[in-house]
Amino acid sequence: MAFNQVQSDYDQLQGLLSGGGDLKSFLNGLTRLASGVMTEAAGASVECAVTLLRQKRPVTIAGSSQLAVRLDEIEQAVGGGPCTEALRIGRPVLLADVSTDTRWPTYRKALAAAGCGSCLGVPLDPGENAAAALNFFASPAGPITEQMVARATAFAESAGQAMALAVRMAAKDELTNDLRAAMEKRTVIDLAAGIIMGQNRCTQDEAMKILMAVSSNRNQKLAAVAEEVVAGVSGSRDVRTHFDA
Repeated sequence: MAFNQVQSDYDQLQGLLSGGGDLKSFLNGLTRLASGVMTEAAGASVECAVTLLRQKRPVTIAGSSQLAVRLDEIEQAVGGGPCTEALRIGRPVLLADVSTDTRWPTYRKALAAAGCGSCLGVPLDPGENAAAALNFFASPAGPITEQMVARATAFAESAGQAMALAVRMAAKDELTNDLRAAMEKRTVIDLAAGIIMGQNRCTQDEAMKILMAVSSNRNQKLAAVAEEVVAGVSGSRDVRTHFDA
């Protein structure tokens, strides 16, 4: 990896840090920057989301687009994919072709339905005894190559350092609120899947396929679809989760 590329990544990330925004703004900026870096490398659209491992559960905390956030949330909801695997083993995991790779069949179908041809999970080291990862989604026209994996890995090294500093700079209550919101999304998805399982006498995997199909057809976030399912039973969209900062 050329030194000038690494230096450019570092300079742009430092620019985000010095921009004066809050942690959420920094993370959104980080994913947009990562998307731009990989889109340039691929010559085709590549979206990015960032996932943080919290209480042994991965949660989406930012994305370069609504599609990136939705695909990242689906991976966590179905319990498997390149990003969650990268978090587990601590190194990049590539799903090079959703049409031929045999891993994660439920998630691959969701990726294909969204027009995504390949996916890459790259771990970050944000410090503070935390684990995070970048999740890249490429269109069929620009599949993720091994050369792009190297580019993403180099970017992630600088991004991890910047994220560690951003977390330290952020107010503790701000970080707690962001994580609580992310965890509550996971809770409502789990509740909705349970409701569908009870109503249809189906497995959790089948329930998630139903939720993902509705999310894809409506072009609506998975959590928003789940809220509607829960509200239809409880009469309220208000969902709480137990959370320790």
